[in-house]
This record gives sequence, C-alpha cells and structure tokens, in this order.
Amino acid sequence: MLHKYLSVVVPIYNEEQSLERVVSKVLELPQLLEVILVDDCSNDRTPDILRDLAKRYPSIVITTRHARNSGKTEALKTGFALSRGDIVIVQDADLEYDPAEIPDVIAPIIANRADVVFGSRFLVRKAARAVYFYHYLANKCLTFCSNLATNINLTDVETCYKAFRGDIIRKMKITSKGFGFEIEVTAKVAKLKCPIYETPISYYGRTYEEGKKITAFDGLAAFYYIVRYNLFCTLAQSFETLPELESKKALCAVTAK
Repeated sequence: MLHKYLSVVVPIYNEEQSLERVVSKVLELPQLLEVILVDDCSNDRTPDILRDLAKRYPSIVITTRHARNSGKTEALKTGFALSRGDIVIVQDADLEYDPAEIPDVIAPIIANRADVVFGSRFLVRKAARAVYFYHYLANKCLTFCSNLATNINLTDVETCYKAFRGDIIRKMKITSKGFGFEIEVTAKVAKLKCPIYETPISYYGRTYEEGKKITAFDGLAAFYYIVRYNLFCTLAQSFETLPELESKKALCAVTAK
C-alpha cells in the first residue's frame, strides 16, 4: 500500500456544531490520503464551514453537496465514488465516534487478515455514554436477525465504523435509502465470503435534543432490508464486477510456500 492509503468518507446533514472538530481529528491520522465531506443539503452553517475547510486544506479535503436532502446512504454513495484510497472508512460528523480510533479499526486490513472491519460498541465495553435502552435493544435485535441471514457472528451491525478495501466498496451496487446502508453492506460483503473482523471502539452517543437523527421508522426499514438483501439479492447483483480480495491473495501466497 501507499504511505497515504486511507479515504475517510463523512456524510453530513446540519452538523455545524461538531463538523470542524471531527475534521480536525481526522486530519491528524498519519495514513490519511483524503477526507471526503458530503453535505446532504444542510440548511445550517455547514456549507460555509465546508467551504472554509476546502480552502484551508485543498490537497486533502474534498467537499461536495447534494442539491436536495437524500439521506445518509446517498451521501455515502457519493463519497465512495469520489474515493481513491486502498482503504475506505465511514466517519459520522457528530463526534459519537472518535477518529483517533480509526487506526485500530483498519489494522486487520493492513495486516492482510481482513477485507472488511466493523468497529463494535459491544465486543468489549470501552467508554460508552449511557443513552437510549430501546436503541440498544433494537440494535441487538437487528444484529441477531442480520446474523441469522448472513451466518456471520457480528455484535454491532448498526455501527458507523465500517472499513473496506477500496475496491470492494467502490464496486458494490448500493440501492437502499436512508440508513439502509448498514444492513445492505453487511449482507453484500457476507456474500463475498471475505474475512470480516470486528474491533472494539468507544461510543459517545447523542440524545435527540443534541441532534440524533435515526428514528423508529429507520429501524423498521432495516428489517425489510435484511430480508431484501439476504434473500432476494444475489452476489452478481451486489457488485458491478467482483472485487479481488487481497486477503485471499495473501493466503494463497502463504500456501504456495
């Protein structure tokens, strides 16, 4: 891999309070190739902050804006299409997840052990704000149902921190809406039968008063997406072309010896 190999994709909607702090933390990552900031038609000061960041860091900060609000999944699709890194990771703009932990999340990919890594808030309990118990139950239920469909023993399917070899996420056909990305991408990487790892992360959750956006409707939609993308979507329908898996290349090289 190149010395600078990491693309960080940040979907944004009305995050004027935390956006600059998130970007400043991402810019401290030694592996950073680019941070791609996708404004999903914010109506606060977010566009002004993005223009300022692009001027201050023109070689590393990429910004774009949707003409209308289209949801997190559409923002991610835009960001992935713009990415160039050998590794791509999602970073929310609200500081619920600490960018300083990104190196730990991507470490299994760098070590050629994984093609995809999920940062888990439950694998080992690190620092975690005590917020909504019903959200915790919903996540556990969604993760359980997703695991039944994929036969993968994940602990946190709804986590923001999902890291991929760039080739995998750029070739994936993403068709869900809203927050459906989390379920869809899990189903589709499971179809690849590639090595998927989890790493423990901290979680600094927000309340709705502080700007949390996910709703009960998004949870219900997630159950629909579990059925749709696991039972009614084939591997061929999941990717433009099948990506080469570096971990399998590494395994073949070791076996050949």
